[in-house]
Amino acid sequence: MPSRKHETLYPAPVVGVDEAGRGPLAGPVVAAAVVLPPRGVPRGIDDSKKLSAAERHRLHDRLRACAVVGVGMVEPDEIDRLNIYWATMKAMTLAVEAVAAALGADPGHVLVDGNRLPRWTYPATPIVGGDGQALCIAAASIVAKHTRDTIMIAHAESYPHYDWHSNKGYSCPAHLRALREHGPSPLHRRSFAPVAQAELPLVG
Repeated sequence: MPSRKHETLYPAPVVGVDEAGRGPLAGPVVAAAVVLPPRGVPRGIDDSKKLSAAERHRLHDRLRACAVVGVGMVEPDEIDRLNIYWATMKAMTLAVEAVAAALGADPGHVLVDGNRLPRWTYPATPIVGGDGQALCIAAASIVAKHTRDTIMIAHAESYPHYDWHSNKGYSCPAHLRALREHGPSPLHRRSFAPVAQAELPLVG
């Protein structure tokens, strides 16, 4: 289970950062940044992938009520311009900037899930598998995942062919079949191979 031991190594406020949506064929990439309160942290915070949608929803709402939270988002057209790596770095930067604005000060330190850091001036440490180790990163993973899933479920109402209610824009047989039958939507990432291939004319 993630703990707060990493936070104790650095000056406060310590910000945890994680992202959701690097791999999908459609929708934004979303990053969240979270500063947990000294006390009163909701129980059950864990890597978002280990939680049910209902658990993520409950914890998201409780974190919004007790923590300092920032969200950064990069839409598909910008993902296509930047590529997914740099789009993710931008989303993380926007999330931390939102937290800094809410705090009225720069973070004391930023803990980032993964092995790469954005090009920023904040003191920061990457942690591979950080969402399973550092509580603030796990909290960020919950906010990022719930936020993105909510967005994709809302978009599913406008684009029912792609079954985003269930796949959230990730590649799966039903999504790929809909791409072949209906072509890409405005929310698809055209730089991603399955989407680009769906736009090619049929030969024969």
